[in-house]
Amino acid sequence: MNKNKFVGRTEEVKILQKYYESQKSELVAVFGRRRVGKTFLVRETMKEKFDFEFSGMYQVPAKIQRRQFQVELDQLSKEKNKMPADWFEAFGNLKRYLLSLGKEKVVVFLDELPWMDTQKSNFIAALSWFWNSWGKESVILKLYVCGSATTWMLEKLIGDRGGLYGRITRSIYLAPFTLAETEYFLNDIKDMNYGQKHVLDAYMVFGGIPYYLDMLDKELPFSVNVDNLFFSENAPLKTEYEFLFRSLFRNSNNYRKVIELLSEKLIGLTREEIAEKCNLSGGELSHIIKDLNSCDFIRGYSDPNKKERSYVYQLTDMFSLFYLRFVQNNDGQDAHFWTNMSNTGAKNAWAGYAFEQVCLHHIQQIKIKLGISGILSNAYAWNCKPFTDKDGNEWKGGQIDLVIDRSDNVMNLCEMKYSQDEYLIDKDYADTIRVRTNLFRNVQKTKKDLKCTFITLYGVKSNIYSRMVDNQITMDDLFHK
Repeated sequence: MNKNKFVGRTEEVKILQKYYESQKSELVAVFGRRRVGKTFLVRETMKEKFDFEFSGMYQVPAKIQRRQFQVELDQLSKEKNKMPADWFEAFGNLKRYLLSLGKEKVVVFLDELPWMDTQKSNFIAALSWFWNSWGKESVILKLYVCGSATTWMLEKLIGDRGGLYGRITRSIYLAPFTLAETEYFLNDIKDMNYGQKHVLDAYMVFGGIPYYLDMLDKELPFSVNVDNLFFSENAPLKTEYEFLFRSLFRNSNNYRKVIELLSEKLIGLTREEIAEKCNLSGGELSHIIKDLNSCDFIRGYSDPNKKERSYVYQLTDMFSLFYLRFVQNNDGQDAHFWTNMSNTGAKNAWAGYAFEQVCLHHIQQIKIKLGISGILSNAYAWNCKPFTDKDGNEWKGGQIDLVIDRSDNVMNLCEMKYSQDEYLIDKDYADTIRVRTNLFRNVQKTKKDLKCTFITLYGVKSNIYSRMVDNQITMDDLFHK
């Protein structure tokens, strides 16, 4: 990141600066998936303005964290104070230091806030006291906080019902890069000189996570980069998956159970199916599903005619999908594993599903191409098990991975296909689409126009069957900014 400070994040930077410029104290919380660039965003926007900065430490006892907190405070104040006995005393020392600066406005940045909230530490209570007591002072406090444990940030900080209730003046969710932002980061910042296909391939492995993308070496082919990062001896991302879950969730084993089950059932599973296969109680599973959804690891979908209990949950995190499919059970004997996987069935099957998830991450771009960005619509997936109707007709069942249900009485039934060239529709597949469309209309009992929509890398090859396609979206369209 040596040419420009930011890729995207324009609105987020404006928000951080706006709340700094205000004439009152502000508490701004930035949250999002681990490695997505929260710390970089705050530091690069505000670093010259910080009066104090501290970062929580993973699985470090509260006593040691408070000691380090005080050490960093003493370095700034040029004093040496006794170690604080609790977080109340630590924040009291911080307050005295900030007031001693004699400034009209002071700025504090606390990073990895959830890691500071160790068991029985009373951290939240002390933070609440620190913030609430500041209203009595004439000095303006700008407090910026970050955290990767999204559910902690939402429940214990932003959604706190105690001393911090209603005190967060602004929360900022930082999403992963889009394809367009990934392309800019790789080519304009890192000089990778990747074409769109290479950018897409990188996105399918790493998602739009800046930390992972920044590890790519422009001197090496993409497949060699993947080998070096995942499959070589001492590969830096070989243990990332386990650390990712440990650092985000307490009792992370059950979270991993759910993710790993969904990685084997790519069409998704209902809540009841997950509970049975993972042997999890209703309350615990509800909490896990909520956490995983808020951290962008999974998505829940259903058509509007079904109740919430019928929701189906899919794994959508690109990094986790790749890791579980190829890295977790890899024996480590082939340091060139990914290079040697070219054109294998396993790789092609993964690529097909991963491309579907890329499309689902870019529904706004799809709507722009369809010219419906201003039309109210609902995007969901649909599936139906085999059944016999009241007239005795047998239906095989089917699934549509993306339905865009529009308020202008049109539905786009989307087929998402990853291929190395123009996608060829043959007679058998054309028949499959017709049968599935009839099934959808029969089950949904809709009178809306159903548009066959194909999302591919390079378009649909023209032949007698391609006439059934009403709309085409290509890889280039998904890169729309």
